[in-house]
Amino acid sequence: MRRLPKLYAAAAVVAVAAMGLAACGGSTTNSSSSSIGTPVKGGTLKVVAAAGPDHFDPASAYGTWDYMYERAYTRQLVDYPYAAPKTIGDAAWRKSVTPVPDVATAMPTISDGGKTYTFHIKQGVMWNTSPPRQVTSQDFLREFKAFFNPVQPVGAPEYFTSTIAGLEAYNNAETAYFANKAHPPTAENIANFQNTHSIPGITTPDSSTIEFHLVQPAADFVYMMAMPFTSARPVEYNAYVPDSAQFRQHTISDGPYQITNLVPGKSFDMVRNPAWKQSTDTIRHQWVNEIATTIGVTSATTQLADQKAGTYDLTTDVPMDPASIPALVASKNPKYFAWPWSNTEPYLVFNLRSPDAKGAMGKLAVRQAIEYGVNKVAVQKAFGGPTLAKIINSPIPPGNVGYVSTNMYPNNNGSGNPSKCKQMLASAGYPSGVTLTTLYINDSVNTHTFETVQASLKSCGINLTGKAEPISSFYTDLGNAPVNNESGKWDIGIPGWIPDWFGNNGRTIISPFFQTNCVVNTINYGCVSNTKMDGLIKSAEAATSTSTSATDWTQANTLAIQNAWIVPLVTQLLPNFSSTRVHNPDSVAIAMQPNIGDPDITNIWIK
Repeated sequence: MRRLPKLYAAAAVVAVAAMGLAACGGSTTNSSSSSIGTPVKGGTLKVVAAAGPDHFDPASAYGTWDYMYERAYTRQLVDYPYAAPKTIGDAAWRKSVTPVPDVATAMPTISDGGKTYTFHIKQGVMWNTSPPRQVTSQDFLREFKAFFNPVQPVGAPEYFTSTIAGLEAYNNAETAYFANKAHPPTAENIANFQNTHSIPGITTPDSSTIEFHLVQPAADFVYMMAMPFTSARPVEYNAYVPDSAQFRQHTISDGPYQITNLVPGKSFDMVRNPAWKQSTDTIRHQWVNEIATTIGVTSATTQLADQKAGTYDLTTDVPMDPASIPALVASKNPKYFAWPWSNTEPYLVFNLRSPDAKGAMGKLAVRQAIEYGVNKVAVQKAFGGPTLAKIINSPIPPGNVGYVSTNMYPNNNGSGNPSKCKQMLASAGYPSGVTLTTLYINDSVNTHTFETVQASLKSCGINLTGKAEPISSFYTDLGNAPVNNESGKWDIGIPGWIPDWFGNNGRTIISPFFQTNCVVNTINYGCVSNTKMDGLIKSAEAATSTSTSATDWTQANTLAIQNAWIVPLVTQLLPNFSSTRVHNPDSVAIAMQPNIGDPDITNIWIK
């Protein structure tokens, strides 16, 4: 799951709901045509940020704001093309979430029954070194060796360790090496380990060929390979501790822009990379001369005012000013648009092992009572109404393999069904109602979400007692499965989830949510353990094609709904605004790339 800036659109909750955005009734679509204008070269794209990127090292970068900048200075074997989807499932959505060749000459050749992926590298893809140097297969291998460095390791190792042969063993060996105090995590020691150890599942027969050998077939492997974690890594990075201050001052680019003038905590620039060739890159462009980022402006109100004035063009790590959204919608401002996205943000999860209330959460009928009783329309309004949040009833959200559009728990079109809720409670042995402890994050957004759910369930006899925690401890306590079977921990939690890719993405949703994994730091917060579910996941992850895995993911998704292990509530959209100076190919508003979670700055020009 990628990290987002403070729940992104969720920051709009209280202010937007209070101003009646849902009552505006208008669509957030703009009047753009398919042809917006001819790209113009030149100018400076001005970005404003509160803190800027968390990481500049692609091995550890894992936030939407990191991804936005990485688009310009890193490249992968495969990546996602530019598009401007208006709705989930339209042609542009399908295009923008389907990997295509980037540094690779073509999509991989798959052999050995789906267990070997072979990529060939384009000639002419160059590092901005002096002199420029060809990107090689060894550069990609080097990135995988950097995944488990002891300082800033990769953000989602399980995708790769569960698929690439020998990678888990490599991880364990590096962890053990640096656990020894005789091996401090210096740049020299890190490079020495990586240069003297191999990963059996990744081979480089020559400088333009790289092969990945999997432990079993994986139809979603190309989606993993499109993550920025897999960027090519130049040999020069061996001289620096990963993502250190020294590293950040010496980044090297194979993309259309290179980082310059980095002043930590204040600003940095990206200028055109003279070694980049458009002929080698069908995804990105080099239209603007410079991308200048100013860091330290934390007020969303100030940022939006500056965008309207033309002082800045785009924002990155701060949600847009929530109080301004209704006016932007009502005025049909062409520079505002709520872009489609696909997430389960937020949802309710049940602690199946809680002994409280006579083990209520372990009883299917109680969980189903909540499925019937919760007022999802009220939650939707809290998140800005239908223009910013869509009601969902499926763990796998719309636009992905395995999604189920039907509602297994009829609830008056999302408004809740108190009578059915009461009936289910009584059948479970709680005719007088039940009191449950609900764990949630103690900020204003999540407090309001809790209060909305609390109010909607009270009418059918379910009384929620809030247990608010700071985000620093919330996910730790929610995922501390070994002790969550003790009294007084929590019965219901309110987390959120954003998948790492879209389409064939059951591995990023169903597996973490429901695969048996009752350990510390689990994402299977409720401690689901179901033999049939585990079998479906195992089968889907080992499928040789998307069509083959689709049946398993659909069955797994349906099984989760039938067992009411979670209650999906809404999927949020991505509202965004830009200055009038900024343009891109297919929309008046600046297009968001779903797999970035922010604008695609390599497909923007200044007019």
